[in-house]
Amino acid sequence: MKLAIIGGGIVGSSAAFYASQHPEDDVTLFDDETGQATRAAAGIISPWLSQRRNKNWYNLAKSGAALYPSMINDLNKVTETTCYRQVGTLLFKKNQALLDKLFNLATERKKDAPEIGEIALLSPEQIKEKMPLLTPHSSALFVSGGARVDGRLLINQLQAGFIAQQGTLIKQRITELNPSEEGYLLTLADGSTQTFDKVIIATGAWLPDLISPLGYEVDVRGQKGQLAHFKTSQLTNDWPVVMPQGESDIIPFDNGSLLIGATHENDQGYDLTIDDQVVADMVESIYPLAPSIEEETISEVRVGTRAYTSDFLPFFGEISELSGLLVASGLGSSGLTTGPIIAKTLIEWLHGETTVLQPENYTTAPYIIKK
Repeated sequence: MKLAIIGGGIVGSSAAFYASQHPEDDVTLFDDETGQATRAAAGIISPWLSQRRNKNWYNLAKSGAALYPSMINDLNKVTETTCYRQVGTLLFKKNQALLDKLFNLATERKKDAPEIGEIALLSPEQIKEKMPLLTPHSSALFVSGGARVDGRLLINQLQAGFIAQQGTLIKQRITELNPSEEGYLLTLADGSTQTFDKVIIATGAWLPDLISPLGYEVDVRGQKGQLAHFKTSQLTNDWPVVMPQGESDIIPFDNGSLLIGATHENDQGYDLTIDDQVVADMVESIYPLAPSIEEETISEVRVGTRAYTSDFLPFFGEISELSGLLVASGLGSSGLTTGPIIAKTLIEWLHGETTVLQPENYTTAPYIIKK
């Protein structure tokens, strides 16, 4: 199989890595990088505490979290990885009753998701012991299976693994895609063309650019996300990730790195400019829980464009009228959790292998409609 993967974000790079494990395939990844959400992102892999009611989304996210350890193990066979680590998750709610409800939910979900690990309600003193940065005034729920992942590092390491497995990486944008007798003809930014048997489009919020010219309406738009990076003098290596009340999370990494965010700015198109006021408001929202952050200086602001749909649910699979053309988009802020399992599933579908996800639950049909 001659396979093209368009887009080097979390889905595209993961798909390229898994596809290159099939030595009989000729796999090319096209990665332009511009505005890529994954390269700007840091994630909390802890979906079991979500209270979203959509069962298909939860099954997708749960399966994504379960995949990470084996994916990292596979990556470590061909390249050194430093992007992912299980450090536990601390989650806060506005009152004890909501925490108790969440504790019961996590306990129930552990029955079919043992990777949750230890589940405990921690006192403010116990929280402070785990994470000295915080000044909590209430209890929090802790699950030991929660993990952190740096999107930028993960993409670099997935692509390094892909190349080590004889994959071809081309850092160019695909400007046009057309069906042909041999499969699909891709036009590159430099004007050259290449033909492939099968194609996976994983361009996130830019999916309409390639699909709309083929006569389809695409329910995908861009959501701007900004993330603030701090460098502290504290020993952050073993700190858990933190989910306070509100949208801004605290994600510690090694050697004093601390990421706060990210924003969820709808209807911003593909604007990648840093909005200092929005970033300041985001950081200030965590001062009640982590007041010492006010004394720190932002060393970097990461900005990317996520893809989201009108119902905020992801979709992936083959477009019914275009055999051999698969797409994935709409992952939103859960992309680092769900992207790898979506990618692995797409490659398994292409090879007729058994998958843990059912295609009918994530069909492209409601989101990509023939005009």
